[in-house]
Amino acid sequence: MNKPHLIAHYMDGFFHQYLGVIRGRSDKTILAYRDAIKLLLCFASDRLRREVDELTIEDLDEKVVLAFLDHIEKGRKCSVRTRNARFAAICTFFKFIGREEPVLLPQCHRIRTIPRKRGKDRMVDYLDEKEIQAVMNSINPTSRTGARDKALMLFLFNTGARVQEAVDVPIDHLRLDTQGHVKLFGKGRKERVCLLWPETVNAVSAYLARRSAQNPTERRLFLNANGESITRFGVRHIVQKCATLASQECASIRKKKVGPHTMRHSTAVHMLEAGNDINMVSQWLGHAGIGSTHPYAEISLEMKRRMLDRCSPPINKKARREWQKPRTIQWLDALSHRAELCAVK
Repeated sequence: MNKPHLIAHYMDGFFHQYLGVIRGRSDKTILAYRDAIKLLLCFASDRLRREVDELTIEDLDEKVVLAFLDHIEKGRKCSVRTRNARFAAICTFFKFIGREEPVLLPQCHRIRTIPRKRGKDRMVDYLDEKEIQAVMNSINPTSRTGARDKALMLFLFNTGARVQEAVDVPIDHLRLDTQGHVKLFGKGRKERVCLLWPETVNAVSAYLARRSAQNPTERRLFLNANGESITRFGVRHIVQKCATLASQECASIRKKKVGPHTMRHSTAVHMLEAGNDINMVSQWLGHAGIGSTHPYAEISLEMKRRMLDRCSPPINKKARREWQKPRTIQWLDALSHRAELCAVK
C-alpha cells in the first residue's frame, strides 16, 4: 500500500522553490497564493476533523475542493471573481504536486479540470471629461495636502497606473523636464515607461518642493499626512474624498463607485476615444494582452457612434440602409444625451 503524501512536506518547495525561483512570482502573488492554500487547509481540517499537519494530498480530493469553493462564495460571501482567484492558486499547487509525485497525476488532473465559475459581466465605471475636471477642481491647492492630492490625481489619470504602481514609484524613476516620464513596474515585474503631461510634471514638481518625509531616506514619491509612504488604502481615501467633493459640482459622479481603479478605467476609455490604437493603449496600461483592454472599447456610446458614422458599406450609395440615414445618427446622439441626463438625475 502506498504511503500517504503529507501536505506539510511540499509547502517549502512550492512557495520558495517553485513559485519564487522557477515561476518567478512576485512577493504579493506568493502571499495571495499562501492565503488561498491556508484557507483550503483550514477548511479541510474542519471538514475532515484532522489537524492541519496531518492532512495528506489524498485528503484534498475533488469533493473537498468543490466544497471549499462553494464555502468561499456562499459561506464567506466572496464574489465569483475571488472564488476563481482562490481556485487558480489551488490549481497551481496541484500542478506542482503533479511534477513532484507522478503517481498523483490522476488526482491532480481531476482537480485542475474543475471548470471556473462564470460570473456576471459588469460594466466598469469611468469618469468622462466633465467629471474628471470636477474632480481636479475639488482639490484645494492651499490646503495642507492639496499639492500632493493634485499631483496624485493627475499622475493616476495621466499614466493609468494601478494603485500599487503609484504607491511603489520612487522619486528616482521620475524625469521632470521637457521630456517628462516615469518608469513603472507592473504585474509580473514588467517594466514600462509612461510620458507625463507638462501639467503633471508641474504638479509633481510643486508637490516635491513641499514634500517632507519623516524618514530622510524615504524615496517613494507619494507620502501620507504623517510623512510616511502612502498605502493603497490611503490612495483610495484620497480618490474617494475628491470624488465626494466633486459630486457637489457634478451630480453624475454620485451614480458611480469611484476608486483608484476608476481613474485607470478613465485613462483607458479616454485614450481609446481619442482614436489611439487598442494595442498601444494595452501597452500603455501594462496589460498582458489586448484581451484585457477590449472591455474598455465596449463601454463608450461616443466610440460606438463614431464607429457607425465612419462605416462605409459595400453597396450603392443611393440604396442607403436604414441605419446609415442621418436620422439614425441623430437618434444615437439623442440616446447618448438621454443617458447623460439619466446619470445626472
